[in-house]
Amino acid sequence: MSDTLYLSLWYPNLRLEALPDKLIAVLGAFAAHGGEAKVYAATVWPVSWNETPVFERVYGRMVGLPGPDADRAGEPGADPRQAVEEALELLHDDYAYEFQIGWNLWELETAPNVGPRWARGPRLVRVTGYGPLFDEGAYEQDGHIRIDFGSDTPFLVEDADLDQIGARHVEENVRQLVELAAAVEKTSGATARLLWSELGESLAQRLAARLGVGN
Repeated sequence: MSDTLYLSLWYPNLRLEALPDKLIAVLGAFAAHGGEAKVYAATVWPVSWNETPVFERVYGRMVGLPGPDADRAGEPGADPRQAVEEALELLHDDYAYEFQIGWNLWELETAPNVGPRWARGPRLVRVTGYGPLFDEGAYEQDGHIRIDFGSDTPFLVEDADLDQIGARHVEENVRQLVELAAAVEKTSGATARLLWSELGESLAQRLAARLGVGN
């Protein structure tokens, strides 16, 4: 069963004024680790996820991303610094700042009259920076910055038999995930990080079981 995969980052004694630099560092690390160099969209949420955003801007869609405009080339997007500076002009301790960026992974696709095939393409990843009072201090559990990778299926592909090629693509996805996690931790100066899932299961344990690796 697929699960949603997250990476949470924490910083010691983080002041709200320092959050923009942390977000720029995290978003900037994607380009060197299988991701896009430009930000697709930015959204600012006040108080909690139940509220209406006070800021929304779509800078452009990367070619190949799903959605109503998927059949036409998107605009080039925004540089991470530009996107962060625009969104965090509204700097409040009870706001959350969400950015969408593309990240390329191998995924198993099924096409009519063709059958399953592996294709590498971008998916949307959400990078969110939390003010300390947003959603009653959600950062304590979710991190000062949280990366939402979406479904963990590309790292496990549990509903298909893996041949040698499939196992190699899954291994490449996992290696890219590990390298990105290490890079965002280092470049942003995080002192703690946690890779976790909505169901609370360990990706490492599930991956070991999937690939038949002993404990």
